[in-house]
Amino acid sequence: MTATGVGIILGAGIYVLIGEAAGIAGNGVWLPFLISALAAAFTGLTYAELASRFPRAGATFEYTRRAFGPRTGFVAGWTMLFAAMIQVSAVGIGFSGYLSDLVNAPRIPVTLGLIAVSGAVLWLGVRESVRLGITFAVVEAFGLLLAIGVSARFVGDVDYLEFAGGFPDVMRGSALLFFAFLGFEQMANLAEEAKEPTRSLPRAIIFSVSIITVIYMLVAITSVSAVDWRDLAESDAPLGLVVETATGARLSGVLSVIALFATANTVLFGLMAASRQAFGMARAGALPGVLARLTEGRNTPLYAIIAVSVVAGLFSLAGDIGQVAQMSNAAVLIAFILVNASLLKMGSGGGPETRIASRWSVRGVSVIPLMGLGTSAVMLAYTGLIPILLAITLVSSGVLVRLLLDRLPQAPHREISGAGR
Repeated sequence: MTATGVGIILGAGIYVLIGEAAGIAGNGVWLPFLISALAAAFTGLTYAELASRFPRAGATFEYTRRAFGPRTGFVAGWTMLFAAMIQVSAVGIGFSGYLSDLVNAPRIPVTLGLIAVSGAVLWLGVRESVRLGITFAVVEAFGLLLAIGVSARFVGDVDYLEFAGGFPDVMRGSALLFFAFLGFEQMANLAEEAKEPTRSLPRAIIFSVSIITVIYMLVAITSVSAVDWRDLAESDAPLGLVVETATGARLSGVLSVIALFATANTVLFGLMAASRQAFGMARAGALPGVLARLTEGRNTPLYAIIAVSVVAGLFSLAGDIGQVAQMSNAAVLIAFILVNASLLKMGSGGGPETRIASRWSVRGVSVIPLMGLGTSAVMLAYTGLIPILLAITLVSSGVLVRLLLDRLPQAPHREISGAGR
């Protein structure tokens, strides 16, 4: 589960967004990474506790439904579902950027092709998908260690307190890089695929966020040490440029090849989590029952996989990775606010082993989910006006869809616990 979490999170930020973040924060790009890591840690602990209490697919939907009722649960699940699909689109665009750097391939067809192939792999089953994903995760981790290793000799050559702008730009960079940590929440959707989820899933979320934070900080510092932050900002393959510069072009293209594995891996795991979110909501009657149907023999939610793949492909037509990433951030941060509020409302419960985030409280108010709610709200404020408006539109569409579904009879569907196990 930890390897799966690392595989989901790695690739989206470091391989794709570090250049754009460096253009915002300059040599001080490590600080937005640190701020984003702290925000992710607070909400990650909230998800860890809720996942240990309610280990079911459709995590965000399930938690908010139990705290605030089915309508609020639907809106939260709907928002997170679309955020996951938008995230897949952004990383798919990053994949096409690295491939174009190597062979000058057309970006939109490449992105759509990657999403289609990933959906086909998911149809084969969870075991097959996770095995492939973990293999890719090993490759991408090697790539980051390579980037750190070859550029470590430049550490100390620049002023790491040199920022491209002031504090607002640092926070804007943090809001962008928060996208790089998304994935821990998707792990909760795989609760039914885990052995002993109440024990293993919370630990896996905590371990994966911790591992990712250390790796990201090292890559951020070594990258701006080896390459001027302005050059990083202009590159479509920023880490490839870092390795090429540090080795005198001896390893030119190696990081771009490894980045293909990293971004493809995030697309695969992102579609997996999104399809499980759709499956969980449909099984509970919140989405059309066809999305909860499982294929004979493989027990995979084929129709949910097709649906999320098609929608992710449509979002990828936007082509601008920065805008797509911020749109995903705004949507997911709204869902995070609702999830943290859910734990605050429910309070501590269960045994001591499940009180991961709610064990520390001041005057009866749990500190961790309160910090998670606050940091998510601050990050949301810095994502930009257009992403916020798009996220509000997405939430509003969720309300309208829920009202329409309330008027329709639910089709019967086949329910099998542990889809794809």
